[in-house]
Amino acid sequence: MFSSKITTLIVATIIGTSVAASQENNAHFRTYETSFESVDDFAGFYSVPQDRKPTASHDLTSEIVRSGRLSHKGWITGGNPASSIFVNNNHRGYPTVQLYKLADGAFRTPVRIEFWVWLDMELKPGEWFSFATLDHTTKDIWDPVLINLSDEGFVHLMHVPANGRGITSFQTKSVKFPFRQWVKLSAELHFDKNDGYARVWQNDVLVSEAPVRRGNGLLTQAHFGLYAPPSLSAGVIYNDDLKIMEITKHPGTEP
Repeated sequence: MFSSKITTLIVATIIGTSVAASQENNAHFRTYETSFESVDDFAGFYSVPQDRKPTASHDLTSEIVRSGRLSHKGWITGGNPASSIFVNNNHRGYPTVQLYKLADGAFRTPVRIEFWVWLDMELKPGEWFSFATLDHTTKDIWDPVLINLSDEGFVHLMHVPANGRGITSFQTKSVKFPFRQWVKLSAELHFDKNDGYARVWQNDVLVSEAPVRRGNGLLTQAHFGLYAPPSLSAGVIYNDDLKIMEITKHPGTEP
């Protein structure tokens, strides 16, 4: 039950809106999109097992939906022991989107990412929630950029400009994230050791921006859904209408 399309095109029509590649230079781009209508959207990709640990799980649901019949739901049913350097006890419930496994390979950055979230979760001081994990590797141990929610209620970038750091060039301190309603999150991401960057918008308002100093210009894999610290003992996240779009010409395409 997860509906995807991988396409190479000059003009793409996405949910009634015409999105054009650069017609001045006839640039081509590819799009991955899913409204979480079928698990087939993620065939061949890794998905976290249901009832992991077993304090968290995920599935498709008709409970709260933005479009179509279904959305993706991730939920927490209990706390976990604190993580250590040897054991990661974070809550997880998501399918991955492993773009590098596609016939045409990973997406060339910069990319534009749009997705909708509905979150009901109480964050205590020191806790966080992660909406998206965006990576440039093809390994099981990722080196990602994260789109997170802080315990103060602000969407922000994490692991920027390098892994383990959280240094932004802009961060809102006024636009708080609204719970228990559909919220549009958008991002533009470029993996580059010298000139990379990430930007995040909440309902089309810029909320976080940072340099990114790693990778070789490719978005290889990502996940969206439930990812949270082990101290949380309850909460639910719904995801719907995900799009990942190249916004520059992909190598190997003809004008």
